[in-house]
Formats: sequence, C-alpha cells, structure tokens
Amino acid sequence: MVVPVEPTPEVPLSDGELHRRLVYGDESALTEAYDAYGGLVRAVALRVTRSPAGADDVSQEVFAQLWSRPYAFDAARGTLRTWLSMLAHRRAVDWVRGEERHRKAVHADEETLYAIPAQGPGPGELVMARERALLLHSALAELPLPQRQAVHLAYFGGRTYRQVAAELGIPEGTAKTRLRSALHRLAELLAEPPESAVEQGA
Repeated sequence: MVVPVEPTPEVPLSDGELHRRLVYGDESALTEAYDAYGGLVRAVALRVTRSPAGADDVSQEVFAQLWSRPYAFDAARGTLRTWLSMLAHRRAVDWVRGEERHRKAVHADEETLYAIPAQGPGPGELVMARERALLLHSALAELPLPQRQAVHLAYFGGRTYRQVAAELGIPEGTAKTRLRSALHRLAELLAEPPESAVEQGA
C-alpha cells in the first residue's frame, strides 16, 4: 500500500502547483490565483489608497507582476496569500506616493503656466501678455494631438481627469499620464519669459 505524501504546513501543495503552472505560462493558473486572492488584494489596496480606482490599479499591477515574474514568489518562504498581500500593500503605498507627487507636479506646472506678472498694468505688460498668449498657443501646437486634446478639455474646458478619460474614451491612468506629460512639456516651453521681445520693442 502506497502512503500519500502529505504537504508540509509551510508550503501548501496548491501554492506549489499554482506557482509551477505560472512559471510555465499556464494562463488558467493566473485565473485561479485571481479568483482565490483577487478580493484580498483589492481589499488591502483599498485600505491603503482609500480610492476604488487606486485599488483597481494596484490589483492589476499585482497580478500583472505575478504573471510576468512568477519566480519572484518563493513558496518555501511563505504562502501565496501572504506574498500577494505584502505586494499589494507595497504597491498601494507606491500609488499613494505617486498620486501625491503628481498633485505637487501639476500644481507647480499650473503655477508656471498661469503665472501673472507682478507689475501694474502698462504698455510693457500688455505687450508681454500678448506675447505670452502667442507663446502659449505656439507651445500647445507643438504638443502631440492626444496631449493637446487632454489639455484643452482639462485646463480650458474645466474637466477633471476622469471626465477627460470618459470624453476621449481612454483609461483614467492614460488621461493622467497625458496631462502630466503635456504640463511638463508646456512648462519647459514657457520657462523662458518673453522679456527679450519687450526690450527690443522699447
């Protein structure tokens, strides 16, 4: 009579099998992992990000990493449940930090983009204002069309990035990336004040 070998408590057989199948590119193994742990991963992410959209982003990243780098999980050191929970927590913390950096970057770029000269109104200021407007239009024209569309909707149409995403039919993450890239590029193009033209016309 053959006695079946019992799995050790530290390394559940199901985790080992799932890991082996993931390493060999078995897509059904990823589906099983998501069915088993998707709710847990999203719950961890939601607790940290306090954002349903953020929790969805984190969940996608966690399972994308499980699929693309299954060898990063070591079944001998713990369960897949614990590993995915820790990964979700780290990714969620990164997401929160990224959102904070994005808010600061957008605020700084907007201040640069919409800076108002401190001096009182006068002929020189009017010339500078006209040249600034021309410079802004020229800078916008240099942006790729997708970025230009996003900027027009968000900063001239008053839409949020979620509304921009809905109107353009793109993911919210894509809308944020386009706006962030566009603002950085506009800030670079507008960094040189148009004072030289004023001095030449004086």
